[in-house]
This record gives sequence, structure tokens and C-alpha cells, in this order.
Amino acid sequence: MHQIHPGNDSGPSAHLHLPDEDATLAAGARLAAALPARLTVFLRGDLGAGKTTLTRGLLRGLGYTGRVKSPTYTLVEPYKDSRISVYHFDFYRFTHAEEFLEAGLEECFEGDGIRLVEWPDRAQPYLPAADLEVLLHVAPAGGRELALRALSPEGQRCLDDFNAVIAPPAARPAP
Repeated sequence: MHQIHPGNDSGPSAHLHLPDEDATLAAGARLAAALPARLTVFLRGDLGAGKTTLTRGLLRGLGYTGRVKSPTYTLVEPYKDSRISVYHFDFYRFTHAEEFLEAGLEECFEGDGIRLVEWPDRAQPYLPAADLEVLLHVAPAGGRELALRALSPEGQRCLDDFNAVIAPPAARPAP
């Protein structure tokens, strides 16, 4: 089983229980309201944990109305119709980390924009450090569990703003 929580899990965080897909989309929209102009977010969780659904909610929260799909085969899906440029990466299919460099993806991490990275460990050590870590997993009793952890001052500001946004009823903090 994939370990969801990193070894150092002591940083400031937020935890939510997401009972269904609508709650996952709402959590993504809530995160969108907290985003700065530049942030690198590592999305961690097993296959089917809801990483792309959360991304879809985030993009909808930014005003993007087009199709949102998983970048499993394309490696990156850029979204520039929203108020912030968003790059959604998926490195699941990497067989070696150097594929990140071979694909020229380091350029996508320059300048402003939001970088959402699924399976970041498969591109290490070439990825820049994350500002925010988002952990998703299927809850034993149903739905999903979401945890956010700040890893930089920018990530902390985003987390603080996320916590300040009034949660919709479907995405209330876990008890």
C-alpha cells in the first residue's frame, strides 16, 4: 500500500473528509480561492484517490469551463484560460526520473503559475521543492480523506487562506 503521509508530518495542515465527488470538487474550488500567483503543489495518493477530480474542482473554481482530463499519457495539461496559468502534471508512467529532463518540463516550473504534480517521486531529484502537499486517500468508511500540508512560506499562506475560506457543507473539516 502507498504511504500517504511523509515521514515528517509535523507541519501545519488542514484535514477534510470528502464524502463524494461533489465534495472533492468543492474542496478543489476552495483551494482555488486560496492560490497565489505561483505555487508548486504535490498531489499524493493511490490511483483513484481523487487527484484529478480535485484538480477539476480547482480549475472550475478559477473559472475554467473546458474539459479537464488526467495528463497520464500527455505528462502535462496546461490550462491558461483561468485567472492563473495552471500546469497539471502526471509522472505515473515515468520509468526513470530523467524523463522529466528529456521532456523539457523544467521550463514549466519557471515564472508564475500553479504546478499541480501527481506522482512527484517519479521525477525526483529534478522537480523543484513543493510549496504545498495535498494527500488524498480512499476512506475505509467511504469517500475520501484530504490533508494539506504547507512546505514553504508560500504554501503556508495558501494553507492559511484555504483554512479561512468558509467550507461548503459537503467539505467540512474532519472531526
